[in-house]
Amino acid sequence: MNETTPTNPDGVDTTPSPTVSVVVPVYNESLRVPVSIQEIWRYFQNAADHAEIIVVDDGSTDDTVAIARSLAVSHPEIHVLAQPHRGKASAVLAGMNAARGNVVGFMDVDLATPLQTWEACRTALEDGAGVAIGSREGVGAQRVGEPGYRHVMGRVFNTLVRLLLLPRIEDSQCGFKFFSREAIDDILPRHRLYRDADVVRMPRVTAFDVELLFIARLCGHRIAVIPVTWHYGDHSKVNPLTDTLQNVRDIIAVRVNGWLGRYQ
Repeated sequence: MNETTPTNPDGVDTTPSPTVSVVVPVYNESLRVPVSIQEIWRYFQNAADHAEIIVVDDGSTDDTVAIARSLAVSHPEIHVLAQPHRGKASAVLAGMNAARGNVVGFMDVDLATPLQTWEACRTALEDGAGVAIGSREGVGAQRVGEPGYRHVMGRVFNTLVRLLLLPRIEDSQCGFKFFSREAIDDILPRHRLYRDADVVRMPRVTAFDVELLFIARLCGHRIAVIPVTWHYGDHSKVNPLTDTLQNVRDIIAVRVNGWLGRYQ
């Protein structure tokens, strides 16, 4: 996967297949990466899960890539992919396509959702769910420190998502999602949003995960919802106006694609 991945003389990856692949997209996160990535690595080591951690850099202009690669040198479970700056969706999808685990998921580098959420996700997947997602809404969920206007905007957006695409899913945008290998193999060949994304100059926050969940349901995979206590980050890259408009365009595109049978 990168220069730190063990290979045989023929250049073939010789590391055993992991049970779980954790994709962590990053963009100009040189301050967070040293702490967060090691915390993720340590958590999965202690949980006795054979995990690979795929750090996907979205064209950072700071030292994020160099720092992540330095961690990978001493941690063979950590891999680094450096991508052009095409946005979070493109970074996550690149990591998921590279993942080798029986379970594949992604989480945000700010660890706003507790790592312990993985345990409930793992149980749900073992019980037959194809997808397990963190949810900041519903019984047992809690949002900590989120500005009121952000919460209102999120609820309006999710209402549209439920009406058009995902009934009964009260929070489609929590950045903590895991998929069975069967679900991933159904979803990735069918997804359309940001498959060939253009390079951008500013952060690009999108509703790509709505499409992943929509395809999962079309393919008959059950989505398990895991209530979480989520902490709002002080350094969010979300632009409330432009990103909300982009997200609305995304869900309309998914709805149209669904009507036209493009996910079959």
